[in-house]
Amino acid sequence: MKAIRRFTVRTVLPEPIAPLARLAKNLRWSWHLPTRELFAALNPELWEESRHDPLSLLGLISREELQGLAADPAVVKKVQAAAANLDKYLQEPRWYQSLGAEAPACIAYFSPEFGITEVLPQYSGGLGILAGDHLKSASDLGVPLVGVGLLYQAGYFKQSLSRDAWQQETYPILDPDNLPLTLLREEDGSAVQISLPLPNGRQLLAHIWRADVGRVPLLLLDSNVPGNDDAARGITDRLYGGGGDHRLQQELLLGMGGVKALRVYQRLTGTPAPEVFHTNEGHAGFLGIERIQELMATSGLNWAEALAAGRASTVFTTHTPVPAGIDRFDAEQIRHFFDAGLAPSVPVDSVLELGREDYEGGDPAVFNMAVMGLRLAQRANGVAKLHGVVSREMFAGLWPGFDHSEVPITSVTNGVHVPTWVDPRIGQLARENFGPDAEEYGRWDLAYNVSDEKLWSLRRELRVSLVEDVRRRLRSAWKKRGAADAELAWTDSVLDPDVLTIGFARRVPTYKRLTLMLRDPERLKALLLHPEHPIQLVIAGKSHPADDAGKKMIQDLVRFTDDPEVRHRIAFLPNYDIAMARTLFPGCDVWLNNPLRPLEACGTSGMKAAINGSLNLSVLDGWWDEMYDGENGWAIPTANNGASPEERDDIEASALYELLERNVAPRFYGTTVAEGAGAAGPSSGAREAVPTHWVSMIKHTLANLGPAVSADRMVQDYVQKLYQPAAISGRKTNASEFASAKDLAAWTTKVRGAWPQIHVEHVDSAGVSDEPQIGDTLTVNAYVALHDLAPEDVLVEVAYGRAEESDHITDASLAELGVAEDLGNGRYLFSGSVQIDRSGSFGYTVRVFPKNSALASKAELGLVTNA
Repeated sequence: MKAIRRFTVRTVLPEPIAPLARLAKNLRWSWHLPTRELFAALNPELWEESRHDPLSLLGLISREELQGLAADPAVVKKVQAAAANLDKYLQEPRWYQSLGAEAPACIAYFSPEFGITEVLPQYSGGLGILAGDHLKSASDLGVPLVGVGLLYQAGYFKQSLSRDAWQQETYPILDPDNLPLTLLREEDGSAVQISLPLPNGRQLLAHIWRADVGRVPLLLLDSNVPGNDDAARGITDRLYGGGGDHRLQQELLLGMGGVKALRVYQRLTGTPAPEVFHTNEGHAGFLGIERIQELMATSGLNWAEALAAGRASTVFTTHTPVPAGIDRFDAEQIRHFFDAGLAPSVPVDSVLELGREDYEGGDPAVFNMAVMGLRLAQRANGVAKLHGVVSREMFAGLWPGFDHSEVPITSVTNGVHVPTWVDPRIGQLARENFGPDAEEYGRWDLAYNVSDEKLWSLRRELRVSLVEDVRRRLRSAWKKRGAADAELAWTDSVLDPDVLTIGFARRVPTYKRLTLMLRDPERLKALLLHPEHPIQLVIAGKSHPADDAGKKMIQDLVRFTDDPEVRHRIAFLPNYDIAMARTLFPGCDVWLNNPLRPLEACGTSGMKAAINGSLNLSVLDGWWDEMYDGENGWAIPTANNGASPEERDDIEASALYELLERNVAPRFYGTTVAEGAGAAGPSSGAREAVPTHWVSMIKHTLANLGPAVSADRMVQDYVQKLYQPAAISGRKTNASEFASAKDLAAWTTKVRGAWPQIHVEHVDSAGVSDEPQIGDTLTVNAYVALHDLAPEDVLVEVAYGRAEESDHITDASLAELGVAEDLGNGRYLFSGSVQIDRSGSFGYTVRVFPKNSALASKAELGLVTNA
């Protein structure tokens, strides 16, 4: 029989162990090993049954057992110590508190997904995991961040496979009362509710749930509330669910509703108003419209003034290197929703202009969320150095006339939260050898002091744990595919703890090329079954429910893994999540990544492997492009010769096989492959008991990549490069009743109106002989017609350097030209000197830009006049 109604009965803990409830509610337990160990020790059997969920565990322990625990002095002492440790962590000054008054008092961080723990499944892949790691490191560093997202009723989907290996999706409904969440309530006890108007007189209401991520509150908006109609209740049904209006309403709720939720949270808790708003990908871009609406409605600013004020304190991060990865809506669809009164003070046409692709190659009828994000933020970044280059090229249309290198999009390379992703046994090794706080601040370079034997033994121990986990998961997956127990005895011997283990786990869009390893099935089979240097592969990943091409990749791969000849050496594990990753990353010797370069924005999975002593085998893309140094892994060569897609995949797959056959596998086994020998060729020399070169690469990886890939480093970069400058700009813009915002808006309007008339009439030079030499001084004179603008409104600069045959200047140096003479009628002579600092072909040019101390870069307005 079925219940007609269901509700959750909260566990009432005896007073001596009552702090367990607070420890279970604060998600710091997800990365704080002593707290997890405390919960595990309460009842190890139920800890496993609860799937390592402290809140669920407390609900499973009987009242009598709780009374027994409360009467045990040793348990009470541990609980009280853990609670005191949490209190100290939440209150003590951290790194951020040393920065002084210029550091923003509060930062709002908006993201469509957050991957913090498998207990709170509100993530689909890298973007969410990155957001979760951002919050965790912000907490550890004491950064006063507030996260804002949506609470999805079914999270992302759970993945299983049919008997013919086709991906199946299910969407189990989550009960917020069973999650580590607290419903935000008014002082009278009623649930806080924010609202957005929808077309046709409808309303979108949402409750606000709070998760505590260490010191960082995370606010999640939930549309499944009684006051909504069925369609509105379903807006937060699932992550990236539906399309068209459904996706747009999710993003309106995230951005505009998220700002409203923040304001309520400030009112109820006394939290300072955010001085910086960080938009993590375009999905949250509408937060800028809500802020402009606030300013226009409450501060009397017009559109241009409110835009200037909002932009100054906004940071936008783009995560996609391909236009297809950006949300785009029909412009009339946007108008339809805003005509319903979403932002009554804001001109709808002005909103549409923010997202319009009004540049060469764009579609003016489309509203582009990333374009809006860039136009609403004074500071923007990609998530790796190479991704910064790709982003500057991809969005160059917004800055016509500028070289790609001048497009104002910088980069902050992603990182991973080390305490979350490092295996406890690696963490213990670090504490013993690198210092007590090694996972956060320790001397990772001391990895060289660990003996080869100890490190090699630990790596095998981690591999054994992975093998055991794979066998358990594979058996469960086959049973879900319909196999009987009698068919599954072979799963007990899948994988070998002494064989080189390679991992590959990520989302499965086509550009990540899950099946590149299958390009030559017989060659892969030879690698798996090599008599002396065998490899084994553990693979996982989900394809988007609407991506049949990705699903076909999974099916092709799984059908290969089903072959009885190789299935003991290669396994595909369904339903990849944080729990699986915690065993997979440490247990793999090599982490494989073979995307189409340069379509990987960052690719942090390889970072998680690296901090556990795994070596990377990857295409030079994302983070690996800037951090590969020849001793921390291997680079898969890229086919950059104009080959067709088929030829490219053949070339790169062959290079992958070659690396595995000749470099990776022999080095792991402490041997070398003889010259001229193939995959099955003989080896030369005796096998080392401990492969010294391999272990030296592990130590090098830990010592050099450990600090570089840390999310602490990433968050510190965000604070110093983006948050602090944004806060300073915002304060200046908002001071004296927004005087600076009003001045900047008026000035911008004046400059935009005058710019078409500005031109460089003539340029001449002096001071160089007929045979110029290095060290000569070149005087450059530029005659510029400014018309209605004053010299202080512009920056006139000379760019000079090596000139190619096309006259393009490479490695340009820049120098500002000063006003030398007022020639009358809005004409001026600008002059300056530069020193010739190189031999060969030398060239220069003169350019004019708008100049204002409130601009973050000379390219900000997208205006330039070239000589």
